Amino acid sequence: MATATVVELPLEIYKGPVDPDWCPGCGDFGVLRALELAAQKLGLATKNMFLVSGIGCSSNLPGFFHAYGVHSLHGRAVAVGSGAKLANHDLHVVITGGDGDGYGIGLNHCIHAMRRNLDLTYIVMNNQVYGLTTGQASPTTSIGHKTKSTPRGNVEMPINPIALALVSGATYVARGLAGENKHLADLIAGAIQHHGFALVDVFSPCVTYNKINTHQYFRQRCYKLENEQGYDTSNFDAAMHKALEWDPKIPIGLFYKGEQLTYEDAEPALKKGPLVHHPVRMERSLFEELVEEFY
Repeated sequence: MATATVVELPLEIYKGPVDPDWCPGCGDFGVLRALELAAQKLGLATKNMFLVSGIGCSSNLPGFFHAYGVHSLHGRAVAVGSGAKLANHDLHVVITGGDGDGYGIGLNHCIHAMRRNLDLTYIVMNNQVYGLTTGQASPTTSIGHKTKSTPRGNVEMPINPIALALVSGATYVARGLAGENKHLADLIAGAIQHHGFALVDVFSPCVTYNKINTHQYFRQRCYKLENEQGYDTSNFDAAMHKALEWDPKIPIGLFYKGEQLTYEDAEPALKKGPLVHHPVRMERSLFEELVEEFY
């Protein structure tokens, strides 16, 4: 059987017309770079990529990457990405956002997309604080952490994104570190290649408002799962065991990868291919009128 040839395109083609304006030292710079490296590694044409984000510092990322993109509503990035993928599942749809946008207001969409196993890649820049709104506690803020909204210490149990993704039905679950560019790029490339819902949770430190979960904090604690002898990424129970591990050692890498029918493959209405290729069953004049209304 002939194998496909991947042609690596120049990295510069993925750079957007606007330079990133994050705070110096922000982990999101590393995530953007890793996404560029992943796209280059896979030889993805920018016309075949569609980036969607919600609201937050990290959600500015589509504007810094040269591809089709939408900066959508707060917490609605997964919903918008789902619609785009169902309309044209030939596209590589990559959703980017933060822990507040994805695990707070947008968590319901995230869980349902996981259980449906939509063929989406979701990169969550998890800095364990609300950065854009100047430092309030987020859904992943640790207990006892003093923030603008929790001056006496956070009392809420933080969400465990890896464990939540596993039990919700995601078929590719990974965690990366913004400071580990090449490692993170490999995880993102694997997520884009994977046929099914892929979550890549990324420790992306907020250097302005989170003085606890810093780059140094994670460098001292994180270890790579691929260096664990005998670790099997197809073993759900092993993945869940690792998902619950936290401090003094924190695992990063690919936790779990499974094969399951995607929603696009199972839905009868999509058997004939992407909806954008289906004939429009209406008068041409009406179609043009609708297009004009939203133009």
